[in-house]
Amino acid sequence: MTDLRVSLLQLDLAWHDAAANRANFQAKIEQLPQTDLIILPEMFTTGFSMDAPALAEEMDGPSVAWMRQMAQQRDAVVMGSLIIQENGQYYNRLVWMRLDGTYAHYDKRHLFRMAGECEAYSPGTQKLIVEVKGWNICPLVCYDLRFPVWSRNTPISYDVLIYIASWPDRRRLAWQTLLKARAIENLAYCIGVNRVGIDAKGHAYAGDSAAYNLLGEELAHHEHEEAVTTITLSRQHLEETRQKLPWHLDADAFTLGVD
Repeated sequence: MTDLRVSLLQLDLAWHDAAANRANFQAKIEQLPQTDLIILPEMFTTGFSMDAPALAEEMDGPSVAWMRQMAQQRDAVVMGSLIIQENGQYYNRLVWMRLDGTYAHYDKRHLFRMAGECEAYSPGTQKLIVEVKGWNICPLVCYDLRFPVWSRNTPISYDVLIYIASWPDRRRLAWQTLLKARAIENLAYCIGVNRVGIDAKGHAYAGDSAAYNLLGEELAHHEHEEAVTTITLSRQHLEETRQKLPWHLDADAFTLGVD
């Protein structure tokens, strides 16, 4: 049974300045202890912006190349989302960069209409399950947290559910409550990585990056301050809890249709 080391990077972001943000994250990444997975927030290169035409990069652009460099340098998977242009459309795209330089991606499914995200970006249609060290991971983005059907773990297909976010301070109670609920209902570890600070639009971000085990017990939590932490996810806890409390066997079967 192999445990999983995961690093959560909760930082402030420079508005619309990808180079500055990459440099800031790199300084933190280079100081990390040994880890298997490095988690960056939503739109980590720009802040949560609707100015996609001015900010979008290609998949062969500098930020994806930087993620590849960090993954190879630290011998760890690096994940985070950024604004990507592809085939004439814009996506809030989560990139899962592997140690060997290959990657997978997930385009944010639920776009935050109250900020106009659904007008600026195209929604994703496919959920992503990826693997590291024998652990199956389901990575999702921010507003996806409010829609439990999209993360439904029936039948069991993942071990860790991860949300990266730009979640506002004024709705921090929802963030804290739903992360814990997703862990309990899906019999999986649940991790949320949010940014902190105030962006150029005056929006304050809660931080509250956190990790919960299968019982909803807190493994890590940081409030409004910048923080970098590395935690260990126990394979023994995962397997023993699922064996002793197999409530997933009584879950309602259903299929999810996606347009």
